[in-house]
Amino acid sequence: MAWSATERLRGRGLGLAGGAAVTILGDMDDAALNLPEPCLVILAGPSAAGKSTWAAAHFRPHSIVSSDRLRAMVGAGEDDIAASADAFALLDEIVRHRMARRLTTVVDTLGLDASRRAAWLAMAGGHDVPCVAVAFDLPAAECRARNRARARPIPADVLTAQLRAWARVRESLPDEGYAAVLSPRPVRIVPTAFTAAPAAVLRQRDQPTGLRFGLHLAAYPWRTATADRLREIAAAAEDAGFDALYVMDHFRQIPQIGRPWEDFLESYTTLAYLAACTTRVRLGALVTGVTYRNVAHLGKIVATLDVLSGGRAICGLGLAWFKDEHVAYGWDFPPVAERYALMEDALRLLPVLWGPGNRAFQGEVLAVPDTTCYPRPVQDHVPIIVGGGGERRTLRLAARYADAANVFGDAATLRHKAAVLREHCAEAGREVALTHLSTALVGADDEQVAALVERLRPRRLSAARYAAAMHAGTVTDHVGRFRELAEAGATEVMIRLPDLTDPAPLERMAKVIAAFR
Repeated sequence: MAWSATERLRGRGLGLAGGAAVTILGDMDDAALNLPEPCLVILAGPSAAGKSTWAAAHFRPHSIVSSDRLRAMVGAGEDDIAASADAFALLDEIVRHRMARRLTTVVDTLGLDASRRAAWLAMAGGHDVPCVAVAFDLPAAECRARNRARARPIPADVLTAQLRAWARVRESLPDEGYAAVLSPRPVRIVPTAFTAAPAAVLRQRDQPTGLRFGLHLAAYPWRTATADRLREIAAAAEDAGFDALYVMDHFRQIPQIGRPWEDFLESYTTLAYLAACTTRVRLGALVTGVTYRNVAHLGKIVATLDVLSGGRAICGLGLAWFKDEHVAYGWDFPPVAERYALMEDALRLLPVLWGPGNRAFQGEVLAVPDTTCYPRPVQDHVPIIVGGGGERRTLRLAARYADAANVFGDAATLRHKAAVLREHCAEAGREVALTHLSTALVGADDEQVAALVERLRPRRLSAARYAAAMHAGTVTDHVGRFRELAEAGATEVMIRLPDLTDPAPLERMAKVIAAFR
């Protein structure tokens, strides 16, 4: 029988053991399915149905666990049936260890034993790894013809027994609890963030939505000619269609990205330089640490940036978290409660500084006797972005005082944060936008993505883990991911490009941005 699209995808969105769930998309026969990294793929079908050939065509060799190859390792060869028990014991052990390490694994066996399938499915579920079955439902006559053409065919009566068993297995697979049961067809292994991208791409094509894009500069890896390279990248970002350029407000590189002694530019000096290098993009620090500067002085700095950029300044403001940086520079690092009080005062003070007059300001922890700040910003209202997704205090402050809140996380997390922000906004009687910060490694195709991952990943990280952390995918993958983020509530996405050593990554991002224009 032929497997229909419905039968292939039965179990779509099923919860797995431990709470994991996966949605498998791609109902069109000519489109590759996106399978999440990691996943467990169980092949099922009689001999000569094409299981090993299919696996070799779509998966890395080290991810395929073959009972035949293991039989050769523990016995006299792949057809040494006497070694089968030892081969399967070794196979189970390998699958167990790979699931514990959350590594994509393809189990290349006949897959006709229900108890073994159940055991592998349980191993995957125990580590929140989605498990799919691939059913190789070749007509019996074709299986027999393929078997006869083999250099060492299996006995005809053995194949007949397998075909009879397969008829029963074929009917039971959809009810065994897999995330999906698939026909053999092209597949791609992608970070989980891209699993549902194909459907999102179609939605963006058929019902396009707008989305703003900001480039987040979090490293300056050029070593020489820094000013020239920064100017080149800023110009390329404008050409690519970015709406804003953001820099990190730190004084040395943070541990999540690099080492303390790597070159790192001061934020507002850099923004002033970028103002002279660009004509259109908005400019801001994402986000300014509230402890790093006298807040009134910060207001003067942002006002000056707005004047010199012709009204393109954005003021990002955050709680400041990097204690080691404070200690290194001899700055106070107040407790969290004090920093929240300081940030609330800053959110109230800054618009006063940017407005007319010079009236005094008295907050909970800030007192400014004279708020003279001339020239005032070109903009009637300098946008303020509050960084952080804390639901009880940070998002509440954003709802009361800011124009946007900037958060991290996948689409589901963003959707939740959007709901929390809406509740705070309803209480404050205001509307506040939601923006999103993430990393994006963009390749023209799968081959380029794989090459970028291999070139950039630290030795201590596997290719799969690095790809997931960097959201490594093709242009099309990213169109889908950003469409999902827009649907979850984002009005602007800020991205860091980890391979931004020259303008080439911006040229690839231009194709993503074009899909939202």
